[in-house]
Amino acid sequence: MSQSMPKAEKKAQKSELRETIVVIVEALIIALLFRTFLYQPFSIPTASMQSTLMIGDYFISSKFTWGYGKYSFPLPLPFNGRLLMLSEPQRGDVAVFRNEITDEDYIKRVIGLPGDRIQMKAGRLYINGTMVEREQIGTGEDVDSDRRAVPVTIYTETLPNGVTHTIQEVSDSQPLDDTAEYVVPAGHYFMMGDNRDRSADSRVLSQVGYVALGNLIGKAEARFFSINNNIPPWQLWEWPANVRWDRMFQSVYP
Repeated sequence: MSQSMPKAEKKAQKSELRETIVVIVEALIIALLFRTFLYQPFSIPTASMQSTLMIGDYFISSKFTWGYGKYSFPLPLPFNGRLLMLSEPQRGDVAVFRNEITDEDYIKRVIGLPGDRIQMKAGRLYINGTMVEREQIGTGEDVDSDRRAVPVTIYTETLPNGVTHTIQEVSDSQPLDDTAEYVVPAGHYFMMGDNRDRSADSRVLSQVGYVALGNLIGKAEARFFSINNNIPPWQLWEWPANVRWDRMFQSVYP
């Protein structure tokens, strides 16, 4: 009797360990499926989408809205186009996509659809020959690459489909404020950052250019966390002075 008890205990311990491993594996599989097919979290490391998305913002993107492309999965798949596409990107949507020139994930706003003509003239956006409406709503400050404060003007911009969003400009005479006319190829989209004078986007053909439909990863939906200066979220001791509580659990759309 005394010898059978340790064997029973060992058997019970092995059973518990096995069950624990199964639970962990199941949780990992569920998390992987959730990230692959439903929602994927991203963080913002640059200022190109300010103030819609700021450095240190964390947000989720829906993977299923535009279906699944080759970069929707943990490992890129060798195909073009999309699978199970429920809807197409619209002007004003905020998109995460793979920039194949730099092999990095970018986030920008969809400005031009396939076949559109896009141009910047004296700081104003023109779509198919018509100047896009904008209205000044205030001023603010941005920080340049040398950490210097730069005054900016804040506008609401209304796209042809009625979508209104906020942009900011250092001035209307920056390097990308006067461009040639771009004609968006079939199956591609023209992306721009809301921080117009600090965004490398489709206006720079050598760095970003037109974005293929198959390169879209997901549609940005909502911020769930935000912290100053890109401080790692695990540094809990930094939260009291740096977490931006007013930016959490909010849609990225007005």
